[in-house]
Amino acid sequence: MTEAAPAASTLAGRLEGLLFFPVTPYAPDGSLDLDVYRAHVRAGVDAGAGAVFTACGTGEFHALAPDEFSAVVATAVETAAGEVPVVAGTGYGTALAVDLARRAETAGADGLLALPPYLITAGQDGLVRHYAEIAGATSLDVIVYQRDNVTFTPDSVVRLARTPGIVGLKDGLGDLDLLQRIISAVRTEAPDETFRYFNGLPTAELTGLAYRGIGVDLYSSAVFCFAPEIALAFHAALATGDGATVAALLDGFYRPLVELRNRGRGYAVSLVKAGVRLRGLDVGPVRAPLADPAPEHVDILARLIETGLGLVKK
Repeated sequence: MTEAAPAASTLAGRLEGLLFFPVTPYAPDGSLDLDVYRAHVRAGVDAGAGAVFTACGTGEFHALAPDEFSAVVATAVETAAGEVPVVAGTGYGTALAVDLARRAETAGADGLLALPPYLITAGQDGLVRHYAEIAGATSLDVIVYQRDNVTFTPDSVVRLARTPGIVGLKDGLGDLDLLQRIISAVRTEAPDETFRYFNGLPTAELTGLAYRGIGVDLYSSAVFCFAPEIALAFHAALATGDGATVAALLDGFYRPLVELRNRGRGYAVSLVKAGVRLRGLDVGPVRAPLADPAPEHVDILARLIETGLGLVKK
């Protein structure tokens, strides 16, 4: 059975192409630098981002005070200017997640990415209730993020898909057996619901071929933050079946990048921020409890970026 295409006016229908998760810049005194953020978001949109996911994991959602969160989301919305959808993160416990969701709606966001709740490991009924309450708090469509302390059964995702306002699942777990069963269950048990899936693993390009094999083409690209040329070339090669380019970039850039990322805790964020700085935009350091990469690792990253850019220029 062929699934109906989502309406182009809905968030689910507007999510196409590479999904851009900008970093959040800080000034030397540690405060937000919204002027730099505007430049960062604008550069991503101009480069061809399919959507802007603001104040999410790569954007140090965990480190933002509520008023800072509101300012970051409003700045992303202003800068994107309706050219692509802007999706804001939300999370923590249900009450705070609802408050942040409402702040995102007030700031003009087009949708929400609901990150895992803070600290606790909940059962399936509690998780479904948590995300249903977030979805019911605003008019914004919600994508639920499966990772860490949130792992759904196929039945639970069917329940989420039937919940008004919940339109998708971002998978940061990487269990393709489970994800295939989830997709099959939603297709079978909720055939009338528009529901999107995307690969949310760190450096998602490394697993892009595997996810495409089960029909999941959307993915978030951290590399797009600092090397959109490489990210777009890889995305185009995947989409067109250019196996030679895919292999060259996996072998020469993405695999070494993942191996570098795995050398430090928090590098899925701090290494990305270092990459943005290397490309000429001073977005400042990460906030505690994260720490910036070791200088020798930044040097390796610089050489990797040079290698990757050389591969896409051939």
